[in-house]
Amino acid sequence: MRNQNPLGRLGLHLWGARFSHELHSRSYGSPAGGTLIGTARRVGLGLMACLGLLGPLGIGSCPSLADGPADNQVATIRPIPPPGIEVPAEVRESLTKSLEVLKKSIEELSASKEARVQRYLPDVEIFHRAVSLALSENGFFEPADFIRAKELIDEGNRRSEALRGNAFPYWTQIVSSPYITVRGFRSKLDGTVQPYGVVFQSSIPASGRADVWCRGRSEKGLELQFLSTRMKSPDPLPDEGVLMIHPFGRYCNANKLAGEVDTLEAIEHAMSQYPIDPKRVAIRGFSMGGAAAWHLAVHYPDRWFAATPGAGFSETPDFLKVFQSETLKPYWFEEKLWTMHDCPVWVRNLRSVPTIAYSGQIDKQKQAADIMAKASWELPVEERFELAHIIAPKTAHSISPEAKKEIDRRLRILDPASGLLSKHLESREDNVVFTTTTLRYNRAFWVTLDALENHHEPASITARFDYPKAPDKSNTISIGIDGGITRFTLARDASQLGHGSISIYINDKRLMNTEKRIGPARYPFVVLPSSDGSLRVTFKIQDGVWNIASPIEPESTELIKKHGLQGPIDDALMAPFLFVRPTAQGLHPNIDKWVQSEFDRAVTQWHRQMRGDVRIKSSDELKDSDFQIYNLILWGDPKSNPTIAKILEATGPAKIPLQWNETSIELGSLKLASDKHVPLMIYPNPLAPERYVVLNSSFTYREYDYLNNARQVPKLPDWAMIDTTTAPNGRWPGKIVQADFFDEAWKLKPIRPFIEP
Repeated sequence: MRNQNPLGRLGLHLWGARFSHELHSRSYGSPAGGTLIGTARRVGLGLMACLGLLGPLGIGSCPSLADGPADNQVATIRPIPPPGIEVPAEVRESLTKSLEVLKKSIEELSASKEARVQRYLPDVEIFHRAVSLALSENGFFEPADFIRAKELIDEGNRRSEALRGNAFPYWTQIVSSPYITVRGFRSKLDGTVQPYGVVFQSSIPASGRADVWCRGRSEKGLELQFLSTRMKSPDPLPDEGVLMIHPFGRYCNANKLAGEVDTLEAIEHAMSQYPIDPKRVAIRGFSMGGAAAWHLAVHYPDRWFAATPGAGFSETPDFLKVFQSETLKPYWFEEKLWTMHDCPVWVRNLRSVPTIAYSGQIDKQKQAADIMAKASWELPVEERFELAHIIAPKTAHSISPEAKKEIDRRLRILDPASGLLSKHLESREDNVVFTTTTLRYNRAFWVTLDALENHHEPASITARFDYPKAPDKSNTISIGIDGGITRFTLARDASQLGHGSISIYINDKRLMNTEKRIGPARYPFVVLPSSDGSLRVTFKIQDGVWNIASPIEPESTELIKKHGLQGPIDDALMAPFLFVRPTAQGLHPNIDKWVQSEFDRAVTQWHRQMRGDVRIKSSDELKDSDFQIYNLILWGDPKSNPTIAKILEATGPAKIPLQWNETSIELGSLKLASDKHVPLMIYPNPLAPERYVVLNSSFTYREYDYLNNARQVPKLPDWAMIDTTTAPNGRWPGKIVQADFFDEAWKLKPIRPFIEP
């Protein structure tokens, strides 16, 4: 996405003049501050050329070269993030010394057993991490970044002193307007501290509503630039009484994969710190952030009272053709994997989350809303709806002031606390519409899908709840199923039920298929509330009919794909994970070389792209608890990595259907020479079946895909065989000779003839 300010240029000239004045006149009370300012004066700041990037989409950087045919060449891939500018020796020395002081303070606070200190310590650590990464990774992109770094260190020290002195953390208190701050939390994925911004500007107390604003693409928007902007800028201005949360999103990935987890964790942390009503959270964004809003709206429709995606993209193939002028030649499994994130496939879910799309009339990224509008109107007649789409006349890649006012007005109406939507809100929660292609996203409100007939094929469910209309009548639930759902659960608490029993009707469209008739065992099912007055009932297909699953039978140990255990390979990195490195010579030296290169790349790219630090252990360092806590990413072969040998030898329901020795790798009928091939695979861990093991792969998109966010989706299915005689490049880890998904029971499908894209 382009690095442009969606709120226009209004006020930026004045802001730039003020910042320039402060930059030249501010005293930091230390020799370091003077050195930095003097250096900045000498090399020149050139701030005005970049001011349009200091809004919510870009952060302190000039327009990048992202997007366009020049970024379609695998042989010439420019680095993301781009290289920074040279740091003068005196600046580096000054910042390094200041960081050492902050680091020592953090170490002392880390040793504290006081709960208050541990709770707020990440709010300090984010500043040290941001500046130290900029120093070690060439992350200064303009001289003004030197000043920003000093300011962040100063704020880290102020917060540290507040914690040390038992003062209440001042940065957590909304005592004035505007309230602009940054917070930190420790991510479950890799244990690193991650930041997010908070803005509140109002003459009234926080109302309980929160808007989550996903930021636009900024290739130079690393931690330092993000924190600096979010410490100062209120843009985009939240509405009166609204708290606005700005996720960092793990840098530049359109809030997918690790960025998606980061967004959800930031919201969870903010809810623990501020008065936020979970039913009054909106998902919003523009450009890359608009793409994020589309993605999060359709995949988590019950989390938001409204969504306002602006521009961006809403799917992969058409956007890359239209916007990137890219000729696509995907593998068949790539097209299957697109169904995970391509929002038109999920468009029914917008019936469960009020959505206001926005586009500039002459913005090429209007394509995102246009394709969603087409998808919503091309649903079956009884389901189709018109997408609300605000289009600013004669406007390119920005949000016009008039459009912003109109979006804010509509959100005020949609707010559940507005008093204008009581019946509508009840109807929304009582009339669930949900489509999925994967159990990674498996629930909406009180309906949860537990099993599918076939992943990566759309499956839809509708669930209508009707309260009793008379004392002698029962609650009624009407279920409609369209697609391969084989197990689902309905759960409502006592406050969501009327008196008496519940009559449940199931209408499965597969009844129309005479070859595979699936119907209910009884019609209707009549169930009573549980002893606490709630409803929880699971239905499953058994012997070709729908029936109620017994709640007292022991849980099945049968291996099936289920939420959080359904693949593909990338899914393992959306939960806590641990790399297990090779420690010995493997079966073949050339394979060892490939493994080491891919391992090093995976560690580096997780850090550069997902802004975290991988947990790494060797086999002899693993504890029994690691198998239960983490998805294990295993690198090497059965000889170089004892844990690979251990999991391949393990028996039981989750036995991996792979044989690997000095001469061959065998997977079903597929047999390949082990001196030229490596398996990449995800599978339930035979030693801890509620966790994954992955062989020789991190997230599967590569350097070529960093250049456009629409490319940043999983590239490989559940398993792939790689010919290592073809060198890895910016798209693939080698030549793919075969790849596929496991079936719904994690069994190997018949090996199909391999077709090149």
